[in-house]
Amino acid sequence: MSTRLTLAIQEHFEKLSPSERRLATLLVDRADDLLAYSASEMAAMAGVSKATAARLFRSLGYADFNEVKLQARQERNLAPPFQREVDTLPPPARGAPSLSQHLHAEVDSLTRTFETLRGDTLREAAALVAGAPRLWLLGLGLDEGLARFVRPQLARVRPEVFTLEAPGGLWAEALALTAARDCLLVVQTQPRVPLLDALLTHAAATRMPIVAVVDIRNVAWARRSAQVVLPVIGASAEHAYSAMAGASMLHLLVQHVAERLGERARQRQAGVHAIRRELDEGS
Repeated sequence: MSTRLTLAIQEHFEKLSPSERRLATLLVDRADDLLAYSASEMAAMAGVSKATAARLFRSLGYADFNEVKLQARQERNLAPPFQREVDTLPPPARGAPSLSQHLHAEVDSLTRTFETLRGDTLREAAALVAGAPRLWLLGLGLDEGLARFVRPQLARVRPEVFTLEAPGGLWAEALALTAARDCLLVVQTQPRVPLLDALLTHAAATRMPIVAVVDIRNVAWARRSAQVVLPVIGASAEHAYSAMAGASMLHLLVQHVAERLGERARQRQAGVHAIRRELDEGS
């Protein structure tokens, strides 16, 4: 995956033309395949011209596609040791990482996530989450766990926090509970499923502001529906995918929401603590 290319696309996406956006989205979605295709082939897959591809690369600060491929090759060679082992060793030789390898991969994912995060983007996300009458949390598959992880933290600092879920697959009934001025906080760190596209399309059509915490490979996709996108870079291995960067981003967002709400957040947190003491005393 070419991280720097993805970040450049994220930074310039709003300024690109519609045809350039199509190619940029393809480059993000197929980042792992950059070294396998030429600029003409990538342009053809996106349904744009070679001239559009040339303009896009110049807009992103590259001389041409060869420079993009050179950077992708350098990033691959500089990947953390554990990631290189997973990519190159045959399946029988693969095994669990050592403690140092695991720590290196986790620290690397957190560092790359937050060294590129802009403060104004985080503040904009906190403003939407803090200001909505009701807040809905959405995470599908394994990301449902992250949505449930952050819900009580947000409920300590603001009221009306709900998980958007549909037991039995009754998503139409679940979406009917939402309203235009509500805010939807989407967590998507795992490979996305088609249902998520449909849910976000509906939310956007309902004029419900969307804040998305997504894997960096899905930033361009998330920008189609979300007002604010907070990218995260996760550490992956042969048998598992770390959600550490996603959980950390959500933790940081809660703190900025609390700061935005100020005294209201402090009063609510005090009330929650008082209820907890009552429950502890009665047990």
